[in-house]
Amino acid sequence: SMNRPKARNALGKNLVGMLGDALSEISFDKDVRAVILRSENAGMFCAGADLKERSQMTPEEVGPFVSKLRGLVTSFAELPMPVIAAIDGAALGGGLEIALACDMRVCSDTAKIGLVETRLAIIPGAGGTQRLPRLVGPAIAKELIYTAKIMDGTEAAQLGVVNRSVPQNEEGNAAAQAALDLAKKIIPNGPVGVKMAKAAINKGLEVPLESGLAFEQACYAQVIPTKDRLEGLAAFREKRTPEYKGE
Repeated sequence: SMNRPKARNALGKNLVGMLGDALSEISFDKDVRAVILRSENAGMFCAGADLKERSQMTPEEVGPFVSKLRGLVTSFAELPMPVIAAIDGAALGGGLEIALACDMRVCSDTAKIGLVETRLAIIPGAGGTQRLPRLVGPAIAKELIYTAKIMDGTEAAQLGVVNRSVPQNEEGNAAAQAALDLAKKIIPNGPVGVKMAKAAINKGLEVPLESGLAFEQACYAQVIPTKDRLEGLAAFREKRTPEYKGE
């Protein structure tokens, strides 16, 4: 979770470094079957780049920092387990780019969502120009980026920027609760199978269909020798709930 309330969870050097460390820690933890990225601060997911900090950087410092931020966003996309962004407030600029790198996005209807970089005479630099068109198509993505439009959660869901929008509650954590419900539906399934499905889908999006099918076959081959696959068959035969261990 992000917890930098005074800066609206803006992505400064420290927060980027801490998020990177957290991802490194969980990336190889086979006991982690799903990850939820959320904010501890009501009304704010992530305001994007820390513009106060950015304004004090020299032009020579900006490039390397944006590169590091881009690497962080890529790290979210490359986590082997499913990642769900729970957007209960504003997700702007780099904040939305992190959410776009997650496998799924759930937001509240009162969330404010947009890639607003063109207002600052720049462009989304942490994957937004690539991931958003892959979600909603190039024409809609161009409209959203060119106009720097800020959508509410309902419109974001209608356009396909997020999986779904839920009514905000009094505690301000409706999206986090919805993300938790979604994670609970994923966790009982075979973790190796889920990871291989993620790998097959993500890789397949980058290559022609024939190559994607070959990659799917390679991923399927990796689940055949697992204990979990045999457990799934045994549980089906014995009419009981399977107990998967990620092996």
